Amino acid sequence: MSSEHPMPPPDVAAEQVSPGVRAQLLATEHWSLLATRGTTWSEVMSRITIHLTVSSASLVVLALVVQASGFGTEFDVMSVGLAAAILVLGTLTAVRVHNASTDDAAMILGMNRLRAAYAELDPTITRFLVTGTHDDLAGISRTYAMGFRRGTVSHVVGSTSFFLTVVNSIVAGTLGALITHVAGGSTALVSVLGTLAGVAYLGVMLEIGRRAFGSGPTDVRFPTPDEGPDQG
Repeated sequence: MSSEHPMPPPDVAAEQVSPGVRAQLLATEHWSLLATRGTTWSEVMSRITIHLTVSSASLVVLALVVQASGFGTEFDVMSVGLAAAILVLGTLTAVRVHNASTDDAAMILGMNRLRAAYAELDPTITRFLVTGTHDDLAGISRTYAMGFRRGTVSHVVGSTSFFLTVVNSIVAGTLGALITHVAGGSTALVSVLGTLAGVAYLGVMLEIGRRAFGSGPTDVRFPTPDEGPDQG
């Protein structure tokens, strides 16, 4: 059957497709990416909600333990165990958020490429677009900022990933302080080691994020022009 109807070369096949059909195919892929992006972040928000709910419930459990037995051995064991469990759960949630952020950047990149294809079909639409049409770091940043020239720092500090990292760093510092206290460390040593544990966790997670997103995409097909202001 393939010998009777051989596939035409890609360039010939592209010429035989009308602009209307091309636009419909591109729009289908665009809506598929939008739906996947929405589903992904809905699932991530549910994971974060579960993590914060468990963390809050753990504080309630510790309060009940204190009322029942006071600040004794039972409280020490329970506090260290719950803090460790919360940190593990929070780290797993942070990994999921990190993966979702990577997928989100890939979907933004894909939608920028689709808008570049729209611009090829109709070059006059670029002046109406708010988001980017280039698949490099500048184009992706334009889409994330919705066309405004906002600082990168505010986006990082205000992101879901950074929020969760800060929460986990506080838990890591608390766990380090609890372990030091249970081991018989002085008040000063408890404060120092707790702070170091929190800062170390924060530094490691930030470095992981920097390596993942700092360099930008490697397969750039529609780079932002160097001359003039960024047009997306």
